Amino acid sequence: MTRLISIFVLVLLIAAPAFGPALAQQSLVGTYKIVSHEVEREGTAIRPLGEAPHGYLVLTPTRYIAFYTGGDRKFGVSEPEKAALLDTLTGVSGVYRVEGSKIIISVDASWTEAWTGKDQVRNWTLSGNRLTLTSDPVPSAMESSKTSIIRAVWEKIE
Repeated sequence: MTRLISIFVLVLLIAAPAFGPALAQQSLVGTYKIVSHEVEREGTAIRPLGEAPHGYLVLTPTRYIAFYTGGDRKFGVSEPEKAALLDTLTGVSGVYRVEGSKIIISVDASWTEAWTGKDQVRNWTLSGNRLTLTSDPVPSAMESSKTSIIRAVWEKIE
């Protein structure tokens, strides 16, 4: 009996790395509410969506869907007011995969066509019910000569 259990444990240890990505991806599945969104540029962090953004991230076993806005948005009537609303909006969807501590989203729709058809890569950490997604340094959208790190914290609600 001991020999059978030992063989079973050995098989599990050998097979575990093959199942690791699937298990990691499965552990991320759920609905999350945004807690914070910040952009760090040259060592200075800003919160372009304010202190209390609104929105959700839904991760199914295969699809990533996120939509969130700034917390203090005002209804836009004029063209400039409506255009300004785009600065406090983020929306993205696509299939995703997990590779170790990275989540790679193959974007099929986004609020900015610059992302559509491309991969967005984020480093992820899960601590309790909090999911943190952090980009590697990327060219800044505000100043192309500088780099930014984007960090979003989400709280799992279901």
